[in-house]
Amino acid sequence: MSEFSVGNGAWVLVGDGRRALFFQNHGDAELLDLRVIETRIDENPATREQGSDKPGRSFASKGGVRSAVEDSDWHELEEERFARAMADRINKAAESGELNAIAIIAPPKALGEIRKELSAKAQSKVVGELAKDLTRHPLKDIEKALTRG
Repeated sequence: MSEFSVGNGAWVLVGDGRRALFFQNHGDAELLDLRVIETRIDENPATREQGSDKPGRSFASKGGVRSAVEDSDWHELEEERFARAMADRINKAAESGELNAIAIIAPPKALGEIRKELSAKAQSKVVGELAKDLTRHPLKDIEKALTRG
C-alpha cells in the first residue's frame, strides 16, 4: 500500500517535462477508477534543433579578452516552463475548488519544478507524491503504483 490515499474525486497528475495526464478517481482509495480529465502534450525538440548554430562571445571591457558564452539548453528550459504550466493548472483548480485532493507522479526533476511553483492552497491539497516517470505506462501500472507505492 502506498503511503498516501487517493480517495474518490481526487485528482492524479502523471507528468514529465513534455506530457501531462490529469486523472480523477471515480473509485475509492483501494479500488481506483482513474479517468482522464485533461491531457497536455508539449512539442519540445532537442536543444540542437532549437538553439543557434554557434555559441555567443562576450568581450571584457579591458584587455580585449574574449570568451565563449555557454549555449542555453532550450530543451531543459522548455521542460521547466511545462512543469510551471502544470503547477499553474493545479493552482487554478485548487483556488476554484475544482479539486479537493491531488497525487502527483513525475520524475524527480519535474516533481521538484512542479512542487516549487505550487501555491500554498494547492500544496495543502497534495495527498502524496511519487518520484517516477509513468507517463508512457498503461493505466493499470499507474493505478498499481498508487495502491502499492
